[in-house]
Amino acid sequence: MTESEFLTLTDALLTHIQDEIETQSDAFDCAYDGNVLSIEHEDGDTIIINRHIATQELWIAAKSGGYHFVFQNQQWFSSRENADFDTILNRAIQAASGEDWRIQTHS
Repeated sequence: MTESEFLTLTDALLTHIQDEIETQSDAFDCAYDGNVLSIEHEDGDTIIINRHIATQELWIAAKSGGYHFVFQNQQWFSSRENADFDTILNRAIQAASGEDWRIQTHS
């Protein structure tokens, strides 16, 4: 994947996540700036999603830990966690809010 394709793909993904969270809940404040999407719950828990251009990875930093994802088979996947991006993201949002979340980022 070229750098331009990576930026286009991840920009769409981060914008989608921000839109979904802002539509589904008033308990979060989202800020998307540059390579980082910050998701802060009203109680102060924060989830950071960062795109790392040099390695073409997505990273999630949350209270539960840090996760790295590579794009394979048309989805973002963490081999270390043996889980896809959606699973880890929803788990992190649920831990921050205490509510069940189902954001889907791929078909």
